[in-house]
Amino acid sequence: MVRRDSGRKPSPEDLALWRKAVASARPLHLSASCGPAPPAKLRPAEPARHPAPKPTVPAPPKPLPGPDRKRAALLRRGKLKIEARIDLHGMTLAQAHPALIGFVTGAAQEGRRQLLVITGKGAGSDPAFLSEGRGVLRRQVPHWLRSAPLAPLILDVAQAHARHGGAGALYVTLRRRR
Repeated sequence: MVRRDSGRKPSPEDLALWRKAVASARPLHLSASCGPAPPAKLRPAEPARHPAPKPTVPAPPKPLPGPDRKRAALLRRGKLKIEARIDLHGMTLAQAHPALIGFVTGAAQEGRRQLLVITGKGAGSDPAFLSEGRGVLRRQVPHWLRSAPLAPLILDVAQAHARHGGAGALYVTLRRRR
C-alpha cells in the first residue's frame, strides 16, 4: 500500500470524524466469487432512517358475534350441551366420510347447533404413529369439515374439552338456520 502524505496535519475535527467512522466500520464478508471489494467512501455514521421491520404475528381469530361469543366461552370450558354425537373411531376412511356427511347434514336439518365428532387419537399419541398411517381420521376429519358439502353448514370447529374426548374429538358448531 502506498502512503500519500499531503504534508498537512489533520485538524481535531478531522480526527474526531475519522475516529467516529472507524468505530462504526465492520469487516466485509465476501465470497470467493465476488472478488476484491472496491474501496469504500468514508462518511460520518448516520442513524438508520428506516425502522426495523416488526415480526409478523398471525391475526387472532375474529370474535364470534353476540350470543355465539358466549357459546364459544362455554365450549372452551366444556360446559356446552352436546345436542348430537357421532363416533367415527374404528371406521375406515371409506366408511367415515359418508357417515360424517350424513350426520352433519341431518343434524343441520333438525336444527341442532352443537355436535361432537369423535375421531379417536389414533394408535397412541406418538407422532410416529401418525406417519405410519394411524390416526388418519384425526387428521382427515377437519379437512372434510372445511370442504364441500359441509363447509357452508359449519360455523366453527374446535378441539373438544378433555371431558368430551380432548384431542380425540371435535366440537362442531353449526350455523343457525334462516
